[in-house]
Amino acid sequence: MKFNNVIKTLLIPFLLVLVWWIGSYLKLWNDYVLPSPNRVFAVFITMIKSGELIEHVLSSLSRVMIGFTIAFLFAFAIGVYAGLSPKKTIYYNLIVEFMRHVPPLSLVPLLILWFGIGEKSKIIIIVLAAFFPMFLNIKKGIAFCNLKLLEVGDTLGFSKLKKFYKIVLPYALPDILVGMRIGFGYSWRAIIGAEMIAAASGLGYLILDAQQMSRSDKIIVGIFTIGLVGVLCDRLVAILINKLLHGGVKDSWS
Repeated sequence: MKFNNVIKTLLIPFLLVLVWWIGSYLKLWNDYVLPSPNRVFAVFITMIKSGELIEHVLSSLSRVMIGFTIAFLFAFAIGVYAGLSPKKTIYYNLIVEFMRHVPPLSLVPLLILWFGIGEKSKIIIIVLAAFFPMFLNIKKGIAFCNLKLLEVGDTLGFSKLKKFYKIVLPYALPDILVGMRIGFGYSWRAIIGAEMIAAASGLGYLILDAQQMSRSDKIIVGIFTIGLVGVLCDRLVAILINKLLHGGVKDSWS
C-alpha cells in the first residue's frame, strides 16, 4: 500500500481518536462510562506485559482454527458433490437453506444443554458459522466451470478424475479461496459471541468479565483487540490469496 493511501486509510481513525481525546480532556462525558484514550492505552500495554491479553487472543484463535478447519473439510466435500451433481440438490437444498438462515448463536443454549460449556459447543458454533459461505462459494466454483475447458479435456482424453484435478479444481480455486476468507471472518465473529455466553477464556470472556467488574477500559481494549486481530488475519489471508492466484483477485485493501 502506498504511503499516500496509508494516510487516507488512517485519517478517519485518527480523527475519531482525536475527538475522543478532546472530549475526555474537556470532561464532556463521565470517565467511568468512556475512559480517556490515555487510560485505555495504558491498560492495553499493561495487559500485554502481563500476558493476559496474549493468552485470551491465543485461546480464541486456537478455537477458530480448529472450527474453521473442520468447517472447510465439510464445506469442500459437500460443495464439490453439490457442484458436480446439481440435480441432487433437491434432496438437501431445503435443510441447507434452513440452517443457513439460523444464526449460530441462537443454538448456544441448546448446545450447552447437549455438550456443556466446554470446547465442543464453541467449536460447533464456529463450524456452523464458517460452513455456509465456504460451501456456497465452493459449489459455485465447481458448478460453473468453463464448458470449453471441459471440452478440451475430453479432446485430450482426460478421465473424469483427471478433468476434476486438472481443470475443474484450478478453475474453482478463486471461489474456494474467497469463500475461505469470508468463512474465517464469520468464524472470528462467531467465537467472540460464543465466548461471551459460556467460556473461561478468550476475548469474548475478557469483555464479559470486564463488564461484570465495571472495567470499561478493559472492555474497550477487548473490542480494539478483536478488531485488530480480525483485520490482521483477514489481511494475511488476502495476501495468501493474491500470492496463490498471482494477484488475480482484487481485495478491499487495494
